[in-house]
Amino acid sequence: MAKATDTSGTTPVPQRLLAAATRLFAENGYDRTSVQEIVEAAGVTKGALYHYFGSKEDLLQEVYARVLRLQQERLDAFADADEPIEQRLREAAADVVVTTIDNLDDAAIFFRSMHHLSPEKNKQVRAERRRYHERFRALIEEGQAAGVFSTATPADLVVDYHFGSVHHLSTWYRPDGPLTEQQVADHLADLLLRALRP
Repeated sequence: MAKATDTSGTTPVPQRLLAAATRLFAENGYDRTSVQEIVEAAGVTKGALYHYFGSKEDLLQEVYARVLRLQQERLDAFADADEPIEQRLREAAADVVVTTIDNLDDAAIFFRSMHHLSPEKNKQVRAERRRYHERFRALIEEGQAAGVFSTATPADLVVDYHFGSVHHLSTWYRPDGPLTEQQVADHLADLLLRALRP
């Protein structure tokens, strides 16, 4: 699942560093990957790494943050769309599965290595994740307030239920397995909506 690293110079340096770090963190683990190995794999100098990221820890944070930014942008678009609430929630629920599977190395690295982040960086990442979860929960609460979704289960529990499944994907999903990423996304989104059915 590790991505190839472009050292040809056609890809901007920050992306080359991130690609190299992602591949090496996935293959060797964060703690067993040196800055020297990252810069060699990216075909840049240590000075370039420190210019863009400051530290190996900053690279680890960015591995996850870039996926979370993508997911937040997409969730905001679904939430703001002019569609019925059930459709918006279903699309958002399926999308987070697809984007997580598309970035499975990133997610696996982060959950395996997040304890290496400083308390301050850990707090930043948690705040960003909380913002995402709160926007997702707001969709559920909107449907509950409109009587479209059941209020029998608190919205917080419904969110935890869905994201527990999403965060677990890296432990079992395989691209060569029996289900495509879209099929997994559709099944999990359907499970979520069934849990909310009045």
